[in-house]
Amino acid sequence: MFTVLGLVLAACGGQGQSTSPSASGAPSVQPSVSSGPFAPMSYPASGPADCKAKGYNGEMKEIKAVDEHTVQFSLCYPDGSFLSKIAFSAFQIQDSQYLQTAMVSHLLLARPVGTGPYMLKEWQRGDHMTLQANPNYWGDKPLVSTVVVKWSSEAAQRLVELQAGTVDGIDNPGTDDFKTIEANPALKLYKRAGLNIAYLGFNNQPKATGFDNSKNPMANEKVRQAIAMGIDRKRIVDNFYPAGSTVADFFTPCEIKYGCVGDKWYGFDAAAAKKMLADAGFPNGFTTKISLRDVVRGYLPDPKSVAQEIQSQLKNNLGITTTIDVQESGAYLDNASAGKLTGLYLLGWGADYPDQTDFVDYHFGQGASDQFGAKFPDLVAAIQKGAQSADDAVRTSAYTEVNKLIKQHVPMIPLAHGASATAFKADVSGAYAAPLTDERFAVMKPASGDQLTFMQNAEPISLYCGDETDGETLRLCEQINQGLYTYKVGGTDAVPDLATECTPSSDQLTWTCKLRQNVKFSNGSSFDANDVVTSYALEWDTKHPLHIGRTAAFDYWKGLFGNFLNPAPPA
Repeated sequence: MFTVLGLVLAACGGQGQSTSPSASGAPSVQPSVSSGPFAPMSYPASGPADCKAKGYNGEMKEIKAVDEHTVQFSLCYPDGSFLSKIAFSAFQIQDSQYLQTAMVSHLLLARPVGTGPYMLKEWQRGDHMTLQANPNYWGDKPLVSTVVVKWSSEAAQRLVELQAGTVDGIDNPGTDDFKTIEANPALKLYKRAGLNIAYLGFNNQPKATGFDNSKNPMANEKVRQAIAMGIDRKRIVDNFYPAGSTVADFFTPCEIKYGCVGDKWYGFDAAAAKKMLADAGFPNGFTTKISLRDVVRGYLPDPKSVAQEIQSQLKNNLGITTTIDVQESGAYLDNASAGKLTGLYLLGWGADYPDQTDFVDYHFGQGASDQFGAKFPDLVAAIQKGAQSADDAVRTSAYTEVNKLIKQHVPMIPLAHGASATAFKADVSGAYAAPLTDERFAVMKPASGDQLTFMQNAEPISLYCGDETDGETLRLCEQINQGLYTYKVGGTDAVPDLATECTPSSDQLTWTCKLRQNVKFSNGSSFDANDVVTSYALEWDTKHPLHIGRTAAFDYWKGLFGNFLNPAPPA
């Protein structure tokens, strides 16, 4: 990570410096113009992937440019969530010519070239980011020509800025600030449903020692079950979450179909938990740590306070002694993905699209990252059964089994589905809170003029979202880049974006996407089917020369499409 960040900072003039603008104020990115007639690409170039190859089991079989404005996806098995997946910002389309150099140099991370309504003007690291209207944008002109995005980890600071009028809108006002905002006629609160989950995670690998133990207690399923029963989750929600938040009876929110089928989570029972921990060989508890990143999210409005509450409960209820380990946000997510978080850790998830596959496949399926340690084969099989069927009865049965196995194996403890909100000056027209936290600034306009200033919780990690999982980063990508589909503004339905339509074959194994014509990237190059093939292929294939990103983890691809092409052999 440090090597990549160093390259990005060097490309941008060093930490704390703005992205170098051209005379027009836009980033100095030269147009990438292809020459000669269009030559359709397909991937893999040697022919469709072997869906039954040992160690693969991925969803994608082939991606092919049929012609300049048509792309065809061939799948190994049906996927009823295909349109929702390709609408997600991890699968936005990049300029294939620009990728050839900008991905290798890591310039792409800080100087994106997109087809969206805005383009990057400057990134003053540690302070703000300025977007300006993309003159090449094919759609409706954004209502303001300039958007300034600032950030602060402190909810109180965000509210002060909004009250002072130095920003037009903020994300995630603090738990105690909802009433203050609603009582102020100059401000307006926009609430979000809790389509998210906060959880206390474990790394179950035997050698993933939490603090000073020679053997990891969390490798023992009975220990994980004991901790699940020994934490009073209602107390956490009542004390640290805003009104409308709920204790998580299941990992997936109940608003998402199949999320809450089967048995509910363990109830709080300190005495039974203490006995189970003793029976597992730890009558006096043990020592470990609780890791977190101090970044406010809708699923975790006060990370440090929640960690301290869990620390107290573990000590009092189970005799488990913990220290609190706070890590920088980007490094923390990288460590989670790589399975380097040990002991206990706080993390969470906000819905990318409203389907069980976005929650359970990404976290516990065969393509999930290593954050929880070793996967559970019975759970993986049940998840695959649910994902690969469009039959309601089959999916209900499969996800009932999934929820039962999550409860049995306890890869984590679901804590809460957190209510959250945005807040804006009352005179900002078009303001809203997106249920998927993907607010589009192009539809908003303050009464004060042609600039919108928004303050979120943290600085974006990069501006290439194929290899990011951070919500603050994804929101910025939504302003600059586009996918074949997107989500309806203010909603969760997948609607066409760079594609005019994507239609399945009768067996649901082939999706054909017709692309918009006369679309240009912000650097002036034309959008075509080869851009789609390249953008997807580099994420899919570990041996693709552009499979680089920021960390080369590409967690969303593996989590949502099952596996990489040419996957690395098991460790």
